[in-house]
Amino acid sequence: MVILRRFTAYHLGAVWTIYFAWMWKLLERTMARRVLLFISALSIGLVQGQVSYSIPEEMTKGSVVGNIAQDLGLDLKRLISGKARIYTGESAQYIELSRERGMLVIKERIDREALCGQTTPCALHFQIILEKPMELYRVTVEITDINDNSPVFTMKEMKFEISELSQPETRFVLETAIDNDVGVNGLQIYVLKPSAHFALKMHNLADGAKSVEMVLQKQLDREKQDRLSLLLTALDGGEPQLSGTMEIIITVVDANDNAPVCSQAIYKTTVKENAPKGTILTTVSASDADQGSYGIVTYALSSNAKGLAELFQVNSNDGMLTLIGSIDFEKNKQYQISVQAKDQGGHSDSCKVIVDVTDVNDNSPVINIISESNEISENSETGTVVAMMNIQDADTAENGNVKCALNEDIPFIIHSSSDGFYSIVTDNVLDREQVSVYNITVTCSDDGVPSLSSSVMLSLKITDVNDNAPVFDSAIYEASILENNAPGVSIFSIKAKDADWNQNARVSYILEDSSVNGVPISSYVSVSADSGVINALRSFDFEQIKSFQFHVKAQDGGSPPLSSNVTVRIHIQDQNDNAPQVLYPVQTSSSVVAEIVPRSADVGYLVTKVVAVDVDSGQNAWLSYKLQKATDRALFEVGAQNGEIRTIRQVTDKDAIKQKLVIVVEDNGQPSRSATVNVNVALADSFPEVLSEFTEFTHDKEYNDKLTFYLVLALAVVSFLFIVSIIAILSVKCYRWRQEKMFYKSNGNLPVIPYYPPLYADVGATGTLPHVYNYDVCRTTDSRKSDMKYDRTYSRSIVSLGTNGTCTLPHLQPEKLVNEDSMDQQKPPNQDWRFNQNQRPGPSGAAATPEVAVGTGPWPNPPTEAEQLQALMAAANEVSEATNTLTPGTMGLSTRYSPQFTLQHVPDYRQNVYIPGSTATLTSNPQQQQQQQLQLQQQMLPNMPPQQALPPAQATGPDGAAGGGAPGAQSEPPKAAQTPASKKKSTKKEKK
Repeated sequence: MVILRRFTAYHLGAVWTIYFAWMWKLLERTMARRVLLFISALSIGLVQGQVSYSIPEEMTKGSVVGNIAQDLGLDLKRLISGKARIYTGESAQYIELSRERGMLVIKERIDREALCGQTTPCALHFQIILEKPMELYRVTVEITDINDNSPVFTMKEMKFEISELSQPETRFVLETAIDNDVGVNGLQIYVLKPSAHFALKMHNLADGAKSVEMVLQKQLDREKQDRLSLLLTALDGGEPQLSGTMEIIITVVDANDNAPVCSQAIYKTTVKENAPKGTILTTVSASDADQGSYGIVTYALSSNAKGLAELFQVNSNDGMLTLIGSIDFEKNKQYQISVQAKDQGGHSDSCKVIVDVTDVNDNSPVINIISESNEISENSETGTVVAMMNIQDADTAENGNVKCALNEDIPFIIHSSSDGFYSIVTDNVLDREQVSVYNITVTCSDDGVPSLSSSVMLSLKITDVNDNAPVFDSAIYEASILENNAPGVSIFSIKAKDADWNQNARVSYILEDSSVNGVPISSYVSVSADSGVINALRSFDFEQIKSFQFHVKAQDGGSPPLSSNVTVRIHIQDQNDNAPQVLYPVQTSSSVVAEIVPRSADVGYLVTKVVAVDVDSGQNAWLSYKLQKATDRALFEVGAQNGEIRTIRQVTDKDAIKQKLVIVVEDNGQPSRSATVNVNVALADSFPEVLSEFTEFTHDKEYNDKLTFYLVLALAVVSFLFIVSIIAILSVKCYRWRQEKMFYKSNGNLPVIPYYPPLYADVGATGTLPHVYNYDVCRTTDSRKSDMKYDRTYSRSIVSLGTNGTCTLPHLQPEKLVNEDSMDQQKPPNQDWRFNQNQRPGPSGAAATPEVAVGTGPWPNPPTEAEQLQALMAAANEVSEATNTLTPGTMGLSTRYSPQFTLQHVPDYRQNVYIPGSTATLTSNPQQQQQQQLQLQQQMLPNMPPQQALPPAQATGPDGAAGGGAPGAQSEPPKAAQTPASKKKSTKKEKK
C-alpha cells in the first residue's frame, strides 16, 4: 500500500508537470495574453507600487489590458475622485485608463517591430497619477511578439560567376533574409533547392544575427552546364510558418581560383554623436592572391544594411568608411556595418565594422508637470504636496544627471522621488496676510560640460482662513457732542480692520450691553453694523449727565467668527440753555420784601446783594449784574461781578421813600441768557414809616412764559368754541329753512292729526304706540309755534268691556287720571275755553257742520318742527292701520274701538286742551254741543261708503259740507281763527 501511494504520488506529479508544460507551450504558441502582476512597496512616499502586464502586439483597439483598480487595491470611487490619469511623458500613449471600469484598455494598435525593432524585451512604461492626495503608481506593459512578419530578402536574385576550377568546400556568401519578428517567430533556417552541387551553412553572429553561406559540394563543369538556377528559401519558427525566397543564378566561368580575404573579420571604431559629416571612421582592407583582373578587390556595403547607406559610405577602391549623415546617441548607440570585398572573378569575402556612438551633452533637461495645485489653504500642514513633475534628460552618465532647485525665500522645497520624479512640498507655515501668491521657479540642470538647464514657473495662490480678529485703529475712542442735540444725529464713527480676505474680513459692529445710571446704553446711542457710525438716540442734557462710556464689539464674518472690543467715551459739551436763577432776594407775590436804607447812610452803603446761580458750566455760568431800571439811577449802583447794590451818593430828604430797582443778571454764553429781579428799597429811619408807605405797594404783573402759554391756550379754546357755535347756529337755520320751504310747498295740506282723548288708555296696545300715553296737542296749519304736552305712560286701564261687547268709559275725576310721576302738572281747565264739534280736531271722518263757519274761532299756538314731524309719523301709521281695519259704523276709528263705540259715546275731552299764552276766550253751551254732534252724525252717516273712510284731506267740501258731494270735489282744510301770532306769519307770507 505504501509503495502504491508513493507510485501514485510520483506519477501524479509527473502528469501535472507534463500538463503545465504542455499548457505553457500551447499558450506560447497561440500568443495568448499573459499577465504578470507584482506589487512592490517602495521606500519613497509618492510611488505607491508597481504593476506589470504582458500582452501580445496587434491587439484590437478597446481590448482590455488588465483590471488596474483591482490589481492596485483601489476603489473605483477613488479613481474618479482622484482624477486618475496616465502620464507617459513625451512618448506616444498606446494605452488609456477607463476610470468608470477601472480597466486599462488599448487606445492605439501596437506594432512591436515599429515600437522596439529587434530590441527585446519590448515594454511600455507609464505612470498612473491620482490627486487629493497625490499618488503615483508605475505600470509596465510588456509587448510580446507574434508571427506577423515573413522573412524578406532585400534582393530578388543573386548572381554568381563561379569558375569551373573551383574546388569543393568553396564558400559563397549569400544575402541574408530579414525577419522583423524576434525569438521563435524570427528567422530560423534556410533551404536551398536543388542541392546537387551546393549546400548551405549557417553561422550565428555575435549580435544574434545569422549569416548563410553556399558551399560547393561538387565541382562544376562548364561544358556540361554553364548556368545553374537555385531557389533559396528562408523560414521562421512561428505558426503558421512564414517564408521568403530569393533566386540564385550561377554562371560557370574559368580560371579564378582565389577569393579575396579580409584582413580582419570585425572592425571596431567610435564616433561622437555630434561628429560632422565626412568624418572618416575606419578603413577596411582585403587581399586576393590572384593576379591580373582577378586580383583587383572592390568594396561595397552589404545590401542588407537597411538604412545604413544614408549614414555611412565606403570607398569602393580603398575601403575607407566615411560618415555622411547625422547620428544621435539617444536614437542609436551602436551601428554594425557589413562590408563586402569582391574580386573580378566573382569571389568575395565580408567583414563587419562596429561603430560605437559616444554621448555628448546636447540635451537640456525636460520638465513635465504631472500635477499641480493652483491654490492652497494658509493653514495647510508642513509637507503638503503642491506639485508633481517628471524631469528627463536624454543624455547619459554625467550628461544625464539632473539636479533641481527652487528660487529662494519661499516656504517650499523640492524632493526627488525616483527615476526623474520630483515633488514640491511646503516647508514652513503659510500666511496669506503676508504673501498671498507665490511664484515658484523650478530650475533643473545636468552635470555635463557645459551644463545645460531648463526652468518652469508655477503660480500658487494662498487661500484665506479666518485667523485674524478685527483690530481697531485706537485702543480707546473719545468724542464729544453738544447737549440739546437732535435725536439720531451722528456723533462720530469707529473703524476696525481685518487682515483676512473677503467674507472673513467683513467687519460688523455690535453695541455691547451695558447701562448708564441704570438705563440701558441702547437707549442712549446706536452703532451702525456696517459703517461703525455712532448715532445719538436721545437729546443729551449736560446738567444731567456729563459723560458716559460703553463698549463696541467688532466681529468678522468668518466661521467661527473672531471679534475684539473697544471702549468709547462720549463727553457732553455744555450749551447756554439755562438762564440764571436768582436766589436772593426771593420774589413772592403774596408779600413785599423791602430793603431799608437809613437816610444817614454814607456813600457806598451796602443795601443788599443779589445772589444768582447758573446751572451751566464754564463761561456759560459766568454772571454779570446790571441795573436795568431804577426810581433814581443816580442813587444806586450794582457791582457787575458780585451783584452788590450800593449807594453812590448821600441820601437826601428829597429822595422818595419807595425806591424800586430792576436788576438784570446775565450770563456769558452765546447767545447770552438773563433774568431780572425787583428789589424794593425803603429810605427811612424807622420801621413804622416803612410799613405805612408799603401797605399800598403793588407788584408789577409778571408775564412769564407759563402765563403766556395759558393765555394762548385760552384764546385758542375760545376761538374753537366760537367757531363751533357759529356752525351749529347756521346748521339749525338751514334745517328750519328747509322745513319751512317743505311746508310752503305742501300748500298747508297737512293730514289731520288723530286726537286721542287724555282719559283713554290703550289696553291691548294695538295702536300706533306700544304703551298707553296721555298727551294734549294744540296745532294750527300754518304756525311753527304749536304746543304739545306729553305725559308719561299710565299703567292703569280705564276702558272696560261689557258682557254685550260694548266698551264703556267710566267718568272719573280728572285729578285721579293724572300720573303721579308726571313732571308737568296740568292746570285746571277753563270752562270758557271750549270748542264745538266743528272746531275739534278729531279722527278721520270728522267734518264741520253747516251751522258753524269754517275757520272761525280761536286756535292754539302753532307747534314746533319736531312736534310736526312726530304728529305726521303718528298720523300716517294711524291712517294705514285704520284703512285696513274699517268696519261699518266705526266712523274711521281703529279696531280698538268696539263696533258699538261711535262718536256719541266719546265724551268731550277737550276740556284738557289749553292754549298757553293765548288771550282768546272760548264760549260754548253743552246743549249746543250735543245738537251739533247729532247733526254731524246724521249728516256723515248717509255719505260714508261701506268699509271705507275718507282721508282727512277729503272730509269736507269747499263749502264746508260733508264729503259726499260732487265727484272730484276737493275739500279744503278748516281754517282756524287767526291769533296775533298767526296774523304776523300771514303778513310775512304775503310779503314773500
